[in-house]
Amino acid sequence: MPVPDRPAYLRIAELLRGQIRDGRYPQGARLPTMSELCAEHGVSEIVARQAIALLRGEGLVETRRGGGTIVKVTPPVRRVAMDRYRAVVAKPLAVPATTFTHDQRISWNEYRLDREFTRTGAGAEVAALLEVPPGTEVLRRRFVFHARGEPQQISVNYLPWDVVGGTPVADPANEPWPGGTLAQLAFLGHPPTRVEESVGSRMPTPEEAETLRMTGGVPVLTITRRMLSGPRVMEVCRDIVIPADRVLLDYAIDL
Repeated sequence: MPVPDRPAYLRIAELLRGQIRDGRYPQGARLPTMSELCAEHGVSEIVARQAIALLRGEGLVETRRGGGTIVKVTPPVRRVAMDRYRAVVAKPLAVPATTFTHDQRISWNEYRLDREFTRTGAGAEVAALLEVPPGTEVLRRRFVFHARGEPQQISVNYLPWDVVGGTPVADPANEPWPGGTLAQLAFLGHPPTRVEESVGSRMPTPEEAETLRMTGGVPVLTITRRMLSGPRVMEVCRDIVIPADRVLLDYAIDL
């Protein structure tokens, strides 16, 4: 129950938050105008704006020029943390696909990949994940993944240069590659036998928020991934960055 002596903007925000969560204001619905909030709660416009700013900072609403305050539409994407890899390598691909197109349930024609390739030395953190000395040459690849024209995730991955240097995998013109990194490593004679992921969360950097067209108040999930072929680490992804309001991470363990 609301506490009467709480600041008015907190009480208004709490009421609206509850109405959003119980479905009175579903995704895409317009909230009361500032003048309506002022009249209903007997507050000034400054107080009403503070309440809306709080909800906007929580990622629940967005304010559109000339369109008022709208409950944010956030259709989730299902990402299966383990089976997503198995689904791509379990059988020959009848049509081009990657784990991303599988997650997004999109066709190859609805998939776009922006890429930036750099030959560089591994920093201490990446080197530790690759289990190589710092400074070891690697291919750094930064990708922005688009589904149906909308940016959905960023990833930066690293591959040992002694494996990929001078091969088609090192040529950005060959992206997107059907089957993704899994298929590329298999093509190079190092099919992955193990995938490791660790998941964290944080607020996005300004560049990430702009690239992924994120609204304020929404964190990102950060997934650090390693792909191994036998005992050797063949790829490190540091990190996969996904807006937290667009994804579900599902895990299943057979006992």
